[in-house]
Amino acid sequence: MSRDYYEILGVRRDASKDEVKKAYRRLARELHPDVNPDPVTQERFKEVTQAYEVLSDPEKRRMFDMGVDPFAPAGGAGGGPGGFGNAGFPFDDIVNAFFGGGATGRRGARDRVRRGRSIKVRIELDLAETAFGVTKDVTFPTAVLCDTCQGEGTAKGSHRETCDMCSGRGEISEVARSFLGQVMTTRPCPQCAGQGTVIRNPCPDCAGEGRVRETVTRKVQIPAGVEDGTQIQLAGEGEIGPNGGPRGDIFLEVVQRPHPLFERRGDDLHCTVAVPMTAAALGASLTIETLDGNEEIDLRPGTNSGHVITLDGRGTRHLNAPGRGDLLIRVNVETPNKLDEEQEALLRKFAELRGEDHPPGKFSPGHGNFFSRLRDAFNGSR
Repeated sequence: MSRDYYEILGVRRDASKDEVKKAYRRLARELHPDVNPDPVTQERFKEVTQAYEVLSDPEKRRMFDMGVDPFAPAGGAGGGPGGFGNAGFPFDDIVNAFFGGGATGRRGARDRVRRGRSIKVRIELDLAETAFGVTKDVTFPTAVLCDTCQGEGTAKGSHRETCDMCSGRGEISEVARSFLGQVMTTRPCPQCAGQGTVIRNPCPDCAGEGRVRETVTRKVQIPAGVEDGTQIQLAGEGEIGPNGGPRGDIFLEVVQRPHPLFERRGDDLHCTVAVPMTAAALGASLTIETLDGNEEIDLRPGTNSGHVITLDGRGTRHLNAPGRGDLLIRVNVETPNKLDEEQEALLRKFAELRGEDHPPGKFSPGHGNFFSRLRDAFNGSR
């Protein structure tokens, strides 16, 4: 055997269960970490506890007497006479195949320090802020390091203790019967949740978690060119992990507020300007609002409704690239729907001068008026 548990407890191989218990209690009183906290004594205490766990359990003791050490490392069969080790019996392979785990020493205690949760925060921005970038204060609830225990989770003056149920291994062993015989399996220790240590005196501020909930405010730089739905990752700025673990991430989701004038399509901006019929016919100079301020544009004479004027480089900035999109202005020509007598007379005179007082009307091919369609239908039926 790599370790003789009878020798560790100082009992004979035919010792009774009560003799094993008495030997363990005597050694535990001498070696307990509360009495002798030095590392050497703690290792000795772990060995004694492992020995007692094996020899106090009839099934584990029987397997140990057959040459199987339940707490041996990978390949954990012993080398005693008649033991599985001499025969080259693949004990751990069988355990892995049927129970999904190996001997106890293969996994060990779980890491109690885990990464914190990532946070998703929605941030509302105006069109100009998304176009040119901005620095914003973002407020959100999160988990931060407990100042009282600095992430340890223990009360002042106390420390984590080795779990007495699993002796710090984070797992407990069980013997299961199968068609192969008795097979050792392991599961996380229910007392320490697989961590190997327990908190007897938790921190009063964080209740042993090592972190507390707070609402924090962070300054965040929003790059130019983001748009509605863009997500910005801030690595390592999220919640701190349990027991002082590393932080998660923050994911900022951009929500762009609607603009009263402009509609954004990619990096281009679109808007509509209404002009009177006379300005469209004669031409005019218009003052147009842009993200950079007001600009003067010339409306050429004879502009029709639906005409688009493009201002290059007046859109939003490209994200992670130089340059900007364009501003596209659609002209909507308004026809007056209410005229006084003088205006009507002048307009009729204007129509007469242009020969438009009796307009014939223009129809696209295949789209005649109602009477022409009726005539064609009548002639076709003859």
